[in-house]
Amino acid sequence: MLYYLFQWLDKYDFPGAGMFAYTSFRALMAVILALLISSIWGDKFINLLRRRQITETQRDARLDPFGVQKVGVPSMGGVIIIVAILIPCLLLGRLGNIYMVLMLITTVWLGSLGFADDYIKTFKRDKEGLHGKFKIIGQVGLGLIVGLTLYLSPQVVIRENIEVPQPGGGVEVVHAAKEIKATQTTIPFFKSNNLDYADIVGFMGEHAQAAGWVLFVLVTIFVVTAVSNGANLNDGMDGMAAGNSAIIGVTLGILAYVSSHIEYAGYLNIMYIPGSEELVIFICAFIGALIGFLWYNAYPAQVFMGDTGSLTIGGIIAVFAIIIHKELLVPILCGVFLVESLSVILQRVYYKAGKRRGVKQRMFKRAPIHDHFRTGMDLVEPGCRVVFTKPDKLFHEAKITVRFWIVTIVLAAITIITLKIR
Repeated sequence: MLYYLFQWLDKYDFPGAGMFAYTSFRALMAVILALLISSIWGDKFINLLRRRQITETQRDARLDPFGVQKVGVPSMGGVIIIVAILIPCLLLGRLGNIYMVLMLITTVWLGSLGFADDYIKTFKRDKEGLHGKFKIIGQVGLGLIVGLTLYLSPQVVIRENIEVPQPGGGVEVVHAAKEIKATQTTIPFFKSNNLDYADIVGFMGEHAQAAGWVLFVLVTIFVVTAVSNGANLNDGMDGMAAGNSAIIGVTLGILAYVSSHIEYAGYLNIMYIPGSEELVIFICAFIGALIGFLWYNAYPAQVFMGDTGSLTIGGIIAVFAIIIHKELLVPILCGVFLVESLSVILQRVYYKAGKRRGVKQRMFKRAPIHDHFRTGMDLVEPGCRVVFTKPDKLFHEAKITVRFWIVTIVLAAITIITLKIR
């Protein structure tokens, strides 16, 4: 809204109005505004949650070897993150940009889904919350909306890379003058680093392009569902999900910025995505909101984000990566989320396999994997065989959280390096 106001004022030479034409200025403003909203208004919202007794009721100190008591801590703090993202984007973003619209829809959609889950847990006193199938339906529905919008919208275009041989030997990468709709995505570590989904189904002949879009929509649904669930599983310790997601957000912001700048995109030999500069505004609001929330969510937490926050930030990361054609980088960048999800899957499969044979067995002491490092064998079911019993030493959750942040920083660095290592 302010963007359009100052754009109009700039016509009349209003002092400073032209600053809003710069992506960098609006991005920095988005970070500051989101940080202020989540930190200042967040404190008032936490106090409101306490007064209304909207608090955590499921945490049990007996499950923590350090006896950390968290019953009574306000939940549904994800509302703080969502509000701190939406307000800066509505004020500073170009609301006619299809990418900004998709990110706002993602935020509200998954925020509502997570809120419904937290509402049932808190007010209905049902620890199971929203039934799993409804969560999956909501995530699949969002993936379908995003995939079809990217297929149908005329604003969603790219410029392909063209390698021009130089007289002295070498190659210069330039971008085609014509903008096209394409089902291309970036493959890490390969020199010719664009994969076209249509090529995978090339055997369909003249229908390959349409089939490529169908495959793209299916990939979108899978990525949205997987990453949002991974972020949800990662939200089990104070500051864990917020810190990891902020680091991932910084990385995605860098990728979006270079993809939106034709000269940087040409230099790095990545596809140029016109209009994606608005994603930089969004991701800066995302980062600011998470850092402000971390002020209260760091150990010892004064508030939990709940599914309202974790499902939302996971979905935002997934949709953002898809829009900038970097979804194949997600397993690297979101490696922590991937390992959390795999640990839960392996734990369940191994447990059920033993149950069929009448044997008590676990893959890890507890899952998701971050709980494995703070749970002693004395808290495992008696007579249960555990495959991975190390480490013997127990770690405090604050140390585990920081170490997971460090791992995410390393993975973020590797993700950025993939732009040059091919």
